[in-house]
Amino acid sequence: MSRVSENPRRSRLCQADYERLRQDILRRDGWRCQSCGGMSNLEVHHKRFRSQSGNDSEENLITLCLGCHAKIRQA
Repeated sequence: MSRVSENPRRSRLCQADYERLRQDILRRDGWRCQSCGGMSNLEVHHKRFRSQSGNDSEENLITLCLGCHAKIRQA
């Protein structure tokens, strides 16, 4: 009897493709944190974490500053 994996392996983009996507997200969001509007120390955040079956799609990514990103991670 074969066992079905409860957490199927998700594919990840190669580093170059992810960097292009990251730049697209930053451009899409106007180079501003989508929480506080800040324009420095920007990062791209996965709304749904990869560990929770999130993916590297535009719909799952948002621009946040370092401070707002840290607050979300702590929550």
